[in-house]
Amino acid sequence: MISILRELLFFLPPALLALLFYSNIIRWSGRSKKPNLPPGAIGWPFIGETFAYLKSYPATSIGQFMDLHISRYGKIYRSNLFGERTIVSADAGLNRFVLQNEGRLFECSYPKSIGGILGKWSMLVLVGEMHREMRTISLNFMSNVRLRTLLLPEVERHTLLVLASWPENSPFSAQEEAKKFTFNLMAKNIISMDPGEAETEKLRREYITFMKGVVSAPLNFPGTPYWKALKSRSTILAVIERKMEERNKKTSNGREIIEEDDLLGWALKQSNLSKEQILDLLLSLLFAGHETSSIALALAIFFLEACPKAMQELREEHYEIAAKKKQRGECRLSWEDYKQMEFTQCVINETLRLGNVVRFLHRKAIRDVRYKGYDIPCGWKILPVLAAVHLDSSLFQDPHQFNPWRWKSCSCCVATSNNNFMPYGGGPRLCAGSELAKLEIAIFLHHLVLKFRWELAEPDQAFAFPFLDFKKGLPIKVFKNIT
Repeated sequence: MISILRELLFFLPPALLALLFYSNIIRWSGRSKKPNLPPGAIGWPFIGETFAYLKSYPATSIGQFMDLHISRYGKIYRSNLFGERTIVSADAGLNRFVLQNEGRLFECSYPKSIGGILGKWSMLVLVGEMHREMRTISLNFMSNVRLRTLLLPEVERHTLLVLASWPENSPFSAQEEAKKFTFNLMAKNIISMDPGEAETEKLRREYITFMKGVVSAPLNFPGTPYWKALKSRSTILAVIERKMEERNKKTSNGREIIEEDDLLGWALKQSNLSKEQILDLLLSLLFAGHETSSIALALAIFFLEACPKAMQELREEHYEIAAKKKQRGECRLSWEDYKQMEFTQCVINETLRLGNVVRFLHRKAIRDVRYKGYDIPCGWKILPVLAAVHLDSSLFQDPHQFNPWRWKSCSCCVATSNNNFMPYGGGPRLCAGSELAKLEIAIFLHHLVLKFRWELAEPDQAFAFPFLDFKKGLPIKVFKNIT
């Protein structure tokens, strides 16, 4: 065997021999060179530091785990989270770099349990061309034109319905009312289900069970929240599928007469998605549009109650808008009214910055990346922690204070703040419903401050579990304004 190799080497040209020798040198030297990983720890076998990372903490902080690791290792460190080798980033520059290089250097990579419960065609877990197609459908449905003409009136109608049901001087859960508002709004705009109907209420109860499973451990055996959530998922999808079949029956003589007023009709008429893809798309948007907007609204109610100065300026802005509307002889808000809610937008920005509804994102390196001297190897997870940037004292003055005025155009720090402010993510995966979410909160606050004053019925606080939740449901009492 050795003699045969010698003969082969003899007949190879010297240039080819040199090339083979050089390539092997490079290959072996590359293998021996260790990546320059950020400092950190791996924790326990298998589970790593996951339990410590997910331990609940006040929403207006980054938690003991992040505090300790940042002080020990810096804003970029490594860990073992969710069963994978992970780089955790509290660095604003790296977070922007990751989000802006979606599809080139990084891709979305949520735990398999999330995909198992939301569906493999969920926008949250999809990557590449399929995600772009789903996102385009969502963006077209929530376009600026539709926001102005169709969605704004629907948001106002659902706001008035919820506020009309609030009892005076009796405590109730503001968080549950916010969830009812956003769920009914999304159910109407996704599958045309009206609030108050038995079918809508049944679906809402199933959705509550579904949500408890999304935030639970993925233990799929009878009795666990995850198992119950999978059953509720099947029930919810069955309702949507039945609605889909009813729409398809509205075709006659080969001519489509499917309405496009809701997302289901839009997807059926404007896309080539399969039934399974449409079902997962609608479920994921019901999840995204309901959960994040409702907790953001609850946070705004919570922060404003503790800041009388902001409450007063907000109320003055909306009284002025209402007075102008009355002078015009109009009874409903217009797009022009909405655009005048400038301080309201400051309140929304500050609520999202301080409350951090979306605290971190799941990404994965799809090639070797080097950043600020650190290596992020291909296949490693990276968690951009948005909350850590929003609560960074080097980027935001007094970051733990509720200060809507920091977002006023006259503020010298607005440009810097905006560059580091990413409540809806960024890059190609920027939340498709971000404008609708801001519209919902603004319209709700408009009617809320005109109609009511409120106070906490008992002390409460939002905690990250990692999803945000008020432990007591944010109990409040409301009192009608005297006009």
